[in-house]
Amino acid sequence: MATMRNLIRRLTHRPKPSQRGPVLRHHKPAPPTHPRQPLRPGQIRDRCFPVRRRGLDPVEIRDFLHRVADELTTTQTALVAVQEENVRIKNALREWQTAQSARHHYR
Repeated sequence: MATMRNLIRRLTHRPKPSQRGPVLRHHKPAPPTHPRQPLRPGQIRDRCFPVRRRGLDPVEIRDFLHRVADELTTTQTALVAVQEENVRIKNALREWQTAQSARHHYR
């Protein structure tokens, strides 16, 4: 009961502007000193978080991680397809340029 009263006091007590601490701004974290490997869907699916007393629902977290992993799988598959098509287009362009230069005999 006393804990509930303390919680209510903390939530309803608003410090005066002079009592407030410095305003903290969110900043970007420093870049890692070594390049990170890209996440794999299995790493996302298998990620575990410690359960806290008042933590989030572990089932919702697991569902969300599976959704993110599925989307990552789709994105990585699409990226590979685009990269393969890019190589195919570049090769076709090179062949076309070679054929055009052979026809025009530049001096």
